[in-house]
Formats: sequence, C-alpha cells, structure tokens
Amino acid sequence: MTGQPVQGSGNPAAASCAVEQSQIGAVSVVAVSGTVDMLTAPQLESALSPAAVGTAQAVVVDLSAVDFLASAGMGVLVAAHADLAPAVRLVIVADSPTTSRPLKLVGIADLIELFATRDEALAAVTA
Repeated sequence: MTGQPVQGSGNPAAASCAVEQSQIGAVSVVAVSGTVDMLTAPQLESALSPAAVGTAQAVVVDLSAVDFLASAGMGVLVAAHADLAPAVRLVIVADSPTTSRPLKLVGIADLIELFATRDEALAAVTA
C-alpha cells in the first residue's frame, strides 16, 4: 500500500480537512478526515480526479474519519461516480450518523454502495 497526502487549495480553512490517497493492488483508496464542506470539497475532488483517468478497477472513498459532510462534499462524490469509466466501481465507507445518514437521506446510497468498514469495502470490490 502506498499513500500520499493531497495538497489543499491554499485556503486556510482547508486545513480542517485531510485527504490521503493510496493504492492497494488495483484499488484506489481515498481516505478523508475532518470537515468536508464548500471550502474543503475541492481537496476531495482533487484526490478523486486521478482515479477517474487512472487504471484503478475500483475506488474506495473512506469517510470514517469525517466529522461533517456538507452537500458540497456529496456533490463531489456524485460527480466522481459520473466521471468514472463504467467498469470502475466507486464505493464509500460511511458508518457514522454524520456521513451515512446524509448520504442515505439524499439518495446517494441508492447510487453508490455504502460499507461500514474499509475492509468490507475492499473485500466487496476485490471479490
């Protein structure tokens, strides 16, 4: 597994969100922590963009360390799903009320599969 932090937008508020991208075999993993709102959503978008044009067979977005997920962050997830090649599977790790509940309420969970843990998500996309 290799990991690298994704640089922010230069906005001081972006420090409240950290995004780390890693590769596990043919799966791209994007781990997010902190607040994902209109100021920090570009960090998530920057991390997901390479996955859209890369060679990954699947992308796992791990939101387990996110303490606030605004509509801007959810919009980035929907856009990433639309941008990925049809053969590339996008899944989300979200089990807390701050992440899974809004994703379910707005219907994103009907579009992108949710998992409670990263291990479950990885098992599903590599099976």
